[in-house]
Amino acid sequence: MSAFDPSVITAAILAGGEGRRVGGADKGLLMLDGRPLVAHVIAALRGQVGHMLICANRNADHYAQFAPVIADGAEGFRGPLAGIAAALRACASEWLLTVPVDCPRPPQDLAQRLLAGIGGYRTAVAVDGTTRQPLFALYARELAASAAQALVRELGVWQWQDEIGVATVDFSDARGAFANLNSPEDFRNWQNALHE
Repeated sequence: MSAFDPSVITAAILAGGEGRRVGGADKGLLMLDGRPLVAHVIAALRGQVGHMLICANRNADHYAQFAPVIADGAEGFRGPLAGIAAALRACASEWLLTVPVDCPRPPQDLAQRLLAGIGGYRTAVAVDGTTRQPLFALYARELAASAAQALVRELGVWQWQDEIGVATVDFSDARGAFANLNSPEDFRNWQNALHE
């Protein structure tokens, strides 16, 4: 088995949501334990990938303090597939790893295990033991055109993954790592759990 090489992977942090459950705030810039949420995600990905991008539709100047920023290239909030399509277009490495900005602590070996489990597919997706986690995925860069076409057809990420074929990788041993923060209460609970 060959050694894992993080340089072949670019991570795209999907931060383009509307933040409806947090009063329209930009979730990735909300503070969590003294740092913006996006900073926690970047810390978890450091060492797993060679490059990072942030897919965001607003506050680009703020996000640019953490990593290069790309926008969906479409008006409004088109959902995570718009961010994935934009990231695949911008990706200069062989593989693109996607993670949502509202998950402060994704698995420390997410990229390595997805790449190891991809087999003959061009996409691998994490499964937390019971549920497929479509935003925690690894894509071959040549899927950029396919993602753009799926966006025009208004497919969801899950539907597009089913269409192109996907390897599923078992992360049942790390189920808690996929916890995401959707509301002010989630932020409070996560912060409190850190200091218990």
